[in-house]
Amino acid sequence: MSNLLGLTVKPVTSISPEDEARVAAWIDTPEYKEKNFARQALVVNPAHACQPLGAELAAHGFEGTLPFVHGAQGCASYYRSTLNRHFREPAPAVSDAMTEDGAVFGGQNNLHEGLENALALYKPKMLAVFTSCMPEVIGDDLTAFIKNARAKSIVPPELPIPFANTPSFAGSHVSGWDLMLLSILTTLTEGKKVEGRCTGKVNFIGGFDPNTGNAREYKRILEAFGAPYTFLSDISDVFDSPNDGTYRLYPAGTPLAEAADSVNGKATLSVAPYASSKTMAWVKENYAGTHAAIPMPVGIQKTDAFLLKLAELTGKPVPESLKAERGRAVDAMTDAQQYLHGKKFAVYGDPDQVAGWVSFLLEMGATPWHVLVSKGSKKLEKELVALLESSPYGKGGKVYVNRDLWHLRSLLVTDPVDAVIGDTHGKFAARDAKVPLFRWGFPIFDRVHRHRVPFVGYQGAINMVTELANKFLDLVDDTSDDRHFEMMR
Repeated sequence: MSNLLGLTVKPVTSISPEDEARVAAWIDTPEYKEKNFARQALVVNPAHACQPLGAELAAHGFEGTLPFVHGAQGCASYYRSTLNRHFREPAPAVSDAMTEDGAVFGGQNNLHEGLENALALYKPKMLAVFTSCMPEVIGDDLTAFIKNARAKSIVPPELPIPFANTPSFAGSHVSGWDLMLLSILTTLTEGKKVEGRCTGKVNFIGGFDPNTGNAREYKRILEAFGAPYTFLSDISDVFDSPNDGTYRLYPAGTPLAEAADSVNGKATLSVAPYASSKTMAWVKENYAGTHAAIPMPVGIQKTDAFLLKLAELTGKPVPESLKAERGRAVDAMTDAQQYLHGKKFAVYGDPDQVAGWVSFLLEMGATPWHVLVSKGSKKLEKELVALLESSPYGKGGKVYVNRDLWHLRSLLVTDPVDAVIGDTHGKFAARDAKVPLFRWGFPIFDRVHRHRVPFVGYQGAINMVTELANKFLDLVDDTSDDRHFEMMR
């Protein structure tokens, strides 16, 4: 066989339907699972995104801030489109569009021209610069490039330009978020610390959490305490702004003046120990007041700890309204316990969120059977194992750190569970295993408004137990015979 140029073309190997069926059956076997878990140099469908995406989300959470990608235009399009599809809202960001020339000669000219154009067109109050792979591979020096831009008066001296090195080939969206937040706080608070001054505010860090409902729930709880606070990287009104006929390039975010003054706060609290590890280490060395990093408040126990820590940091008692919410959450969980007790779950996602979901499932008498994190540490693995061992319902559950969704598929088809919890990308594995997928986490592309429904706090516990229990009731409804259909409860 030849093509139009007369060159011989090797025919594509055809696969018979019998061979297709044989392979399809083989990948569901324990034999294939063993081979799958033995692979070392290949990742298939990772359960994480890249560092620059996390950096962009952190930047969006601040007033008048324009995320600026130092790298290829296609990279910037990926970050923007992923946030776009998850929130179904605009994610404005710019790129200096590095090409092959930049790869050879360096990207300083691209950066300087991009900064100049971004300032002229979009007039941001802050430019948050972060890198993609290309400038990291060739070794671009952002410190020098931005210093040179100021020397050439390309950018005004008063314009804050935090920057972070966020290569996509290292870390994940979680570490990228952390690095960008650290750079923003380092930049904004420089020279702002005043000895003996205290704003009386609690600085709150929610971590990489693309759930505007969670952000609103955190703020509602903080406001219930009646204590002033500064929410560091507040995306609630950025990606959940009203559609009132007016487009706003910068709809909201943490005011820059408040972020700058956060260095003089009364306390700093993070509910994302894994998504803010570098930031909190720096805060402890540079911020006034007391500091704490506690687990994400998912479920009753973790929310209790969150409220008690707030009471300690603010010096105020837990509000009666929140105590009443706790009672309602416990009541809801008690009413639904029979539908979740003994159910096996596979859970995957970001470290802070996975730890929260595991804790909640154990409270419901369910078993987190497969617990998978695509990017995690030995510390995380020990924490998750300890969490499982702390409850009789965790017996038999296993933790898989630095594994991907193809590993998850092997687990689901060889060691079945009743349901899966995670983001959209797990739908294929869940479908192959013929079990429901509860879409929590990031990204969620194939459902609407998931990011508006909180899963933190007591209200979040009610939301989760409602969704889980009703889905299992739906399954019973769908499979019950005529005699029991109406009586099913």
